[in-house]
Amino acid sequence: MKWLFVLLLALIIFGGAAWFGYNTFVKEEIAVKKEQRGEVTPPPAPDIGLPEFQAAAQLRQEGKLSEARDALVAFIQKYPSGKHLDEARDVLGEINIDIFLSRHPSPEKIDYVVKSGDVLAKIARKLNTTPELIMRMNNMSGTMLHIGEHLLISHPDFAIVIQRKANLVVVLNHGAFFKQYHVHEAKLSGKQSTKINAKVAETMAWKGGKRVGLGSKEYLASTKWIRIAGAAGYTLYSVPDAAHPNLDQPPPPVGLGLAATDLEELSSLVKKGIPVTIID
Repeated sequence: MKWLFVLLLALIIFGGAAWFGYNTFVKEEIAVKKEQRGEVTPPPAPDIGLPEFQAAAQLRQEGKLSEARDALVAFIQKYPSGKHLDEARDVLGEINIDIFLSRHPSPEKIDYVVKSGDVLAKIARKLNTTPELIMRMNNMSGTMLHIGEHLLISHPDFAIVIQRKANLVVVLNHGAFFKQYHVHEAKLSGKQSTKINAKVAETMAWKGGKRVGLGSKEYLASTKWIRIAGAAGYTLYSVPDAAHPNLDQPPPPVGLGLAATDLEELSSLVKKGIPVTIID
């Protein structure tokens, strides 16, 4: 039995020495060689902004839209290269739309009372907005107005920035971020300039292969496009999504494809002549 005890003791001593030697010398030498070969994987950066992003998202879930918007704006300014930047911008855009297209209080919204002789297009021109935007803000299914009717109207100052490499269509309001839309497919021909300054030429609505107007009964179920002037081939067109699985209007030969729901929303925000900047 003594020899067994001695053997076990020797194993413990020499095994411990071997383990100590490996961790002290061999393992360190391997780590040095890996570092010299550039094979060392840096430790993951701590996600220090996550609690603040989650707090802002929680405010939105609680219906505190203004507070959530302020928190997300502060988050984006504080972490301009953070892990959750793109996600934060997506959520901020949704909140901006929720506030903009609802009865939620906002300094730029006014209460307009319909007068004799008013039509939707006339009111839109007078208040520097679009008929589609008035319809969406007031949950209108048609263009008919009634004298004395109250309309909630906003007169934004929108501009579009198309970021080609990021596959984003970013909407600015009074120069500040408003919302971003993700490009699902890009079909552009030829070499593109680094920067292109253009304008919205027109918004288009298609149904059954034909153009339809705002006042037509087919308009609400139509497929929306936005054509950009001064930038050859830049038509923003609809691609199928969950809410619009079947589109009866084929895409143009060149352009940028956005989810049909996104383009439906975007086409209601923009109007002819608003500036468009296309960058890499």
